[in-house]
Amino acid sequence: MATNELPAVQHNEAHHRYEVEIDGQRSLIQYQLRGDTIVFLHTEVPPALEGRGIAGHMARFALDDARAQGWKVVPRCPFVASYIRRHPEYQDLVAAGA
Repeated sequence: MATNELPAVQHNEAHHRYEVEIDGQRSLIQYQLRGDTIVFLHTEVPPALEGRGIAGHMARFALDDARAQGWKVVPRCPFVASYIRRHPEYQDLVAAGA
């Protein structure tokens, strides 16, 4: 499934996560907001939805949102950290020392 076929990512501020729901199953990136820094904690995609590019779709949306908000990023989540390594256009968002 190509990214443009995936449902839009929703920013669920009340639950501190970015999420996509497909076939009644929710994928998410959990975060904490600390002032002007967003700390990405965990990425979760249900096994039945793996391999569709959902995690990357959510990571791109979350990082673009962080940029739009003027937030720095602390990628504690291994998936988000590896996404940033593979997409250096987001490297400038990473907080010093993160």
